Amino acid sequence: MEQKAIVLDEQAIRRALTRIAHEIIERNKGVSDCLLIGIKTRGIHLAKRLAERIQAIEGKEINVGELDITLYRDDLTKKTQSQEPLVKGSDIPHQITDKKVILIDDVLYTGRTVRAAMDALVDAGRPAQIQLAVLVDRGHRELPIRADYVGKNVPTSSSEKITVELEEVDQQDQVSIFHK
Repeated sequence: MEQKAIVLDEQAIRRALTRIAHEIIERNKGVSDCLLIGIKTRGIHLAKRLAERIQAIEGKEINVGELDITLYRDDLTKKTQSQEPLVKGSDIPHQITDKKVILIDDVLYTGRTVRAAMDALVDAGRPAQIQLAVLVDRGHRELPIRADYVGKNVPTSSSEKITVELEEVDQQDQVSIFHK
């Protein structure tokens, strides 16, 4: 794969997350009944960063959980023919029933990951509302799913790939677009 461009650098990611934090607070009139749930792997790191920004802005702590959607994916049989799925486990330390759950992911593409995450959430409880925050929306939806909060819209072709790198996993913050 050949790198086409850097779409977001460290500063742009920081600004996008700060803007999303403000939007979450404004839309929900605070965060008292909200819970951030990051979709593994990079979504959990984005959720933790958002929680830090929300606390800095509002002076209130917001609970954070993590969701492993491995067993909820609709392509599980394709991926597991050669190997067993690696289930990392979810960690939702707080009750989600009657809470506003904000799912956090790095890239919104076909919508299938988000659909799997919603299935996993409903198995864990009955949220009052589910909202979606993503760092990058690249289009090409296969399901009728739309993000409530978007860091950056990046129109792509199907021959391109978006790669999100985060300090916690990849030792740098950067979003790049590649030619396949």
